[in-house]
Amino acid sequence: MKVASFNVNSLRARIDIVLAWLARHQPDILCVQETKVQDIDFPTGAFDESGYKYIFKGQKSYNGVAIFSKSEMKGVQFGFDDEPKDEPRLAKAEIDGIVIVNTYVPQGYSAESEKFEYKLDWFNRLLELFDENFKPTDPVLWVGDFNIAPEPIDVYDPEGLLGHVCFHPDVHRLLNQVMKWGFVDVFRMHCGEPGQYTFWDYRMRGAFERNLGWRLDHIMATKPLAEKSTACYIDREPRLADRPSDHTPVVAEFDW
Repeated sequence: MKVASFNVNSLRARIDIVLAWLARHQPDILCVQETKVQDIDFPTGAFDESGYKYIFKGQKSYNGVAIFSKSEMKGVQFGFDDEPKDEPRLAKAEIDGIVIVNTYVPQGYSAESEKFEYKLDWFNRLLELFDENFKPTDPVLWVGDFNIAPEPIDVYDPEGLLGHVCFHPDVHRLLNQVMKWGFVDVFRMHCGEPGQYTFWDYRMRGAFERNLGWRLDHIMATKPLAEKSTACYIDREPRLADRPSDHTPVVAEFDW
């Protein structure tokens, strides 16, 4: 099974990139974040022709998640039970015996802001979701744009960026709590090298060319799936496309 995660930064703006990538790589599952399209305007026609089944939840201009799958999806749920406004940030579905939790974690804006507190609380509620609905022995994949670079190796300047909302001790602590619940970083199972990033800021001139990036996009697996992981890699090619997203896909393969 091949599973991919891609923050597209506007699905309609990148639709040609996404469709071409699906056709070329044929993942069994593609989880997309930051679709930035309200449900009524989701480009269903284009994806109907792709052969993929899909679910989505979005809003105008911000957030939005979708899952594309070759197989049927069961048990579909959006957001947390206690907070409907979070629906465009989380999509859950069972596919071929695996539970997929696709997340677009809040960015946080600044460490002194209410948005950062919201990000921290979001992680607490995510941990509750896993704790109340699953066991670490269940086959669960948690994927998406986490807006967190977990380790110094995951950012281009760990000293200078320490304290940024995506590289902050508070978010590292909460990420570690969720990971300790029972997740394994599949990418780091297969690659321990520095300079492996999934995001390069548009606003920084030459960021991609100079590889001044962040590893913000992740595929985390519970142990039963991690043990069946055969590969995990970052595909930089979509970042070279015309009018690309500022993110690029991360892909994991499992003997499942």
